[in-house]
Amino acid sequence: MTRVGVIDCGTNSCRLLVAETGADGRLSELTRELEIVRLGQGVDATGELHPDALARTFAAAERYADRLASFRVASDHVRVVATSAVRDATNPEVFFAGMAARLGVRPVVIPGVEEARLSFVGALSGVTVENAPVLVMDIGGGSTELVIGGLDGTIWGAASLDAGSVRLTERFGLTGPTPSERRDAATAYVDRLLDGLDGLDGFDGALAAVGSWIGVAGTVTTLSAIRQGLGSYDRDRVHGSVVEAEQLSTLVDQLAALSVSEIRALGPVEAGRADVITAGALIAERFGRRVGGIMVVSETDLLDGVALELLRS
Repeated sequence: MTRVGVIDCGTNSCRLLVAETGADGRLSELTRELEIVRLGQGVDATGELHPDALARTFAAAERYADRLASFRVASDHVRVVATSAVRDATNPEVFFAGMAARLGVRPVVIPGVEEARLSFVGALSGVTVENAPVLVMDIGGGSTELVIGGLDGTIWGAASLDAGSVRLTERFGLTGPTPSERRDAATAYVDRLLDGLDGLDGFDGALAAVGSWIGVAGTVTTLSAIRQGLGSYDRDRVHGSVVEAEQLSTLVDQLAALSVSEIRALGPVEAGRADVITAGALIAERFGRRVGGIMVVSETDLLDGVALELLRS
């Protein structure tokens, strides 16, 4: 039985998935882990990966190397992907070299549209929706990926937007309590990006024509946990849950009025996410205004999409 390991180095978090093929032929998860490393610290302003951010990421990579070894995952069955922060950085080679030295695998920077496609594959592997077109939204730290397609997994179009929770927080000062003028400026920025979309590349319909809407990754899953009033994060209660578009507006208002410590006190918000969750919620809310209806929340995402492709290859 083939066993694979995937590490996703995002702008805010570094994640690990170890999986194998289950008896039913589907992906069988052995472990899924996350560390907030803020690799994208300052990248939007300086264009460079910060030494402190690299140190945090390399420390996570060392721990993940030990985990991969404990699960006996061969290095040729490991894939390391990097997304927005490394795509935007002018000094990516120090990241590549540091990760390769610790993991024995050189990271691959995936374009935004490819990131969107893999998120779509991963999302549909874990949740079931009934109406097409299906839109998968992945709000990351540096960018937001969108992909639209059919219930059979066929992809019709994809896009990557330069709007993520870390990028918006740093650019507009959205760490709370958030003054209305900063929130308004961030809202206008996201809306301009969405105005440029209209329909996704390769898809002739507008966002309002979407039949099913799936949200993936840490911003969306955390928002679901907050909406449910969970005292601590509960993956089983988050996966497959729904958030109505109108509830996203309420969440933005709630979070924008709180300090970072007050957001942490809500219970299910990680320390490294509390200062950027308001910006992430704002991005989700602006999509919600155009898509409408309900967002289905999935714990399966980019990691699962990469793992599935590794197993199938």
